[in-house]
Amino acid sequence: MTGKLAENIAYFGRALRVAGVKVGPGAVVEAVEALADGALGRREDVYWALHAIFVKRHEDTVIYDQAFRLFWRRRALIEKLMAQMSPIAPGGESKPEKAEAGALRVAEAFTPPDQDRGEPTELTELTARLTVSDREMLKSRDFAQMSAAELARAKQLIAELRLPDDMVPTRRFQAAHLGARIDPRRTFRRSLRGGGASIDLAFRERAQVHPPVVALVDISGSMAEYSRIFLHFLHALTEKRRRVHSFVFGTRLTNVTRMLRARDPDEALALAGKAAPDWEGGTRIATALHAFNRVWSRRVLTGGAVVLLFTDGLERHLDDELGFEMDRLQRSCRQLVWLNPLLRYDGFEARASGIRAMLPHVDSFRPIHNLAAMADLCAALAPDAGREGDPRAWLKKAG
Repeated sequence: MTGKLAENIAYFGRALRVAGVKVGPGAVVEAVEALADGALGRREDVYWALHAIFVKRHEDTVIYDQAFRLFWRRRALIEKLMAQMSPIAPGGESKPEKAEAGALRVAEAFTPPDQDRGEPTELTELTARLTVSDREMLKSRDFAQMSAAELARAKQLIAELRLPDDMVPTRRFQAAHLGARIDPRRTFRRSLRGGGASIDLAFRERAQVHPPVVALVDISGSMAEYSRIFLHFLHALTEKRRRVHSFVFGTRLTNVTRMLRARDPDEALALAGKAAPDWEGGTRIATALHAFNRVWSRRVLTGGAVVLLFTDGLERHLDDELGFEMDRLQRSCRQLVWLNPLLRYDGFEARASGIRAMLPHVDSFRPIHNLAAMADLCAALAPDAGREGDPRAWLKKAG
């Protein structure tokens, strides 16, 4: 082997590992062997050969794509690597582009650590002084633009979110110490224990439970970066409540409720990714809603369920079926909340046909692109919370 092919591949694999992709030494050796024979003559061939070796999870595709473009473009190594004749050397700087999902994590992975750390005492004082402000900045940071460290911290903060006490009464009764309703059976049994000479009253009250939460999560290519972090939110929600039902959809509907019950969040998302073969594919919202209304609606939409619909509403195959299925879904639940990451843009307008078809059939229209939006969503689940994000206002704004 000539040149520094192994060194380039090892550097690339190490950068992927820093960015959050699980890359082991065996994968690096396999990548070197795959490219060493020189049978790959095009850039696309190298891209997909390394993709098949390094990417083992659906959620790693975005990071790999960003890393491949940044690493090989900046160093202009694709052609040189094919010829196996060039060492790693920094290339010309590229023009600034619009920030994309995962770009910050990948850039950090290729940036060498800062050697000038200063005095340990000063660093400790500075960190303590900026803790509160950093936390507030993190809450307003867009999920797609977070670094690997910020994303890990965001996942911890998601697990710490406090849900409202939204208990609702049921038809069943439970024993109570005092109350206005007497329990005849328990009162009779207590009286018999004393020989019937006295009446020992027993009381009962209606049992209260958390209403079911049903989530329908869009995992298409345009939603992948946000859907993963929202699934972390659903995993935390599942740990705190019993009746949480989670579904993902791209071109088909998949029930991932059991997968998200795994204790480890990364394991839960990995299981969900394996169960959904259409991850980061196309979008068929009407087809997914039809499957849910036909198969799952009567099973999970009971007891005043709240439905969280997580999608951008960009339906490609638009017809009258989308509005019909949305209307049926709204009539089957207590509250239908549409969570749309596109609301992060100040200039957003409901002009897309799919969005206009869905808006009349939702109770609330909310953004879901950062931690602050998730905290607002938790507060909105309270029974006495006001209905913010009136969808009719968006329709009037768009004309």
